[in-house]
This record gives sequence, C-alpha cells and structure tokens, in this order.
Amino acid sequence: MNNDKKQSQVVMITGAASGIGAATAKLAVAAGYRVVIADIDLDKAQATAKLLGPHTWPVKLDITLESDWEAALDRVWEVEGRLDVLINNAAIVHTGWARDLPLSAHRQTMETNCMGAINGMMTALPRLKAQGSGHLVTVASMVAFIPYPGLASYAAAKHALRAFHVALAIEERDSPVDFSLIYPGATETPMLEKEAKDDALALAFAGKPMMPEDVAAAILEALRTRPDEVYLPPERGPVVRKMGTDIEALREHVRVNTEVGWKNLQERRQKMVQG
Repeated sequence: MNNDKKQSQVVMITGAASGIGAATAKLAVAAGYRVVIADIDLDKAQATAKLLGPHTWPVKLDITLESDWEAALDRVWEVEGRLDVLINNAAIVHTGWARDLPLSAHRQTMETNCMGAINGMMTALPRLKAQGSGHLVTVASMVAFIPYPGLASYAAAKHALRAFHVALAIEERDSPVDFSLIYPGATETPMLEKEAKDDALALAFAGKPMMPEDVAAAILEALRTRPDEVYLPPERGPVVRKMGTDIEALREHVRVNTEVGWKNLQERRQKMVQG
C-alpha cells in the first residue's frame, strides 16, 4: 500500500490518549493513516491529537455508552466520510484477589472491557458493511487464555471478548469486513504501573514486559496483513493456547512463575524508590 492510499485510510482507536492506544496512533500517523483519537478523557485525547499533528483529531467516547458510540461514529462519518479500521483498545483494571474486590468493581470491568468493545463492534459493523469494507481489530490479552491471579474479572472479560469476536467473525465470514484479535502480554503502560502496586499481581512480572511501541508495531502490521490472531510475543501463542485448556498445567505455571514474578516485582519497586 503506497503512502497516498494509506492517507485515505481512516483509523479510530479507543483508549488512544495513552499507553498502547497512543503508541498505535503515533505509528499510524507516521505511516500515513488519518487517526481518530477516541478516549473518555477528552482533554488527554486533545493533547495527544495536538502532539501527533494535523492528520489526527480527538473525540470523546465512553465505550460503555451506546449513545456515545453512535455520536462518535456519526462524527467520524461527518468529518471523514468513512471509517476503514476500528481498533477496540480501551480497557480498565481493578487489581486484587477476587474475594477482596466489591462486585461493583467486577461488574465495571466486565461492562467496560467486554461490553465496551462489543458496543463498538455492533455499532460500527452495519456502517462498515454498508460502505463495503472495514476492519475490526480487538486488543485482547494473553490472560484471555491464562487467567492470572489478581486479575480474575479482567481475564474473564478478555476471555468473553475473544469468544464474542471469534463468533462474530465466523458469522460475518462472507461480509466485506475483516476481523483481527491481538493478544499482548504484560506491557509497560499506566495500567501495568497500577498492577505493580498490588502484591496479588506478582505473576504478571515473571517475564520482561513489552513496550507499547512493540504492540503498536504489531497492530500496524495487522492492518496490512489482516490476520485472524496475533500473539505477542509470537512464540508464546502455542504455549498459552495449550495451557488455557489444562488447569493442572496452569496451576504449576502459577506456582513456579509467581516466585520469579515476586522477585522481579520487588526489584522493580526498589528501582522506583531509588528514582
């Protein structure tokens, strides 16, 4: 795809004011796409759009509200006349043992991380089909297969979101819309900083976290190749798929790697204290 053709491509990214979303927006703009920065925090979305230049613009979006989705997509069609790619990236996290969190926290996680993306897919899908093309990209997580202790509802939401995405993709296999799932591992984002404060999340630090730019690069490649699924890092794909169906293997993985993660987490905290 040459740069002129890319320039006509419009990409909307949710949760794009920070983290993976902002890194993806930056790479997409550099690659020649027009990018809509969608975020619940309009001030941060505006700041990110200003930083990235004239080929991007912000829109306020609470992904849990169907009315916000309709308004945001109406605005995209008003400004751009089309939408080529929707990247459902926005998510929240409530860390801690499931027993210690109120039901309201579990409910908010499910409503945001699962239903929020479903709202986006179901609002965008008829518009993409009507225009005759489109690409729905869902940023899930490795925990869709391996539910980490301390992230029970987050993992449940990503697991459910994967199931919905796959089912919808199969239902729409003869439509002009493509579907791609992205499964990042732990990534250096504000969300990971929050996780680092909770002892329950030691397992998440067993390996070296990815950088947002690495995830963004994989997402940009997926816009070009339109794969069904992308695992990050790729070599972990077969392992996490198999482990996700073997509870005994998962228990052993948690036992062994929690010890490693706890050591790494302590070192990380010490570095933060030292500045």
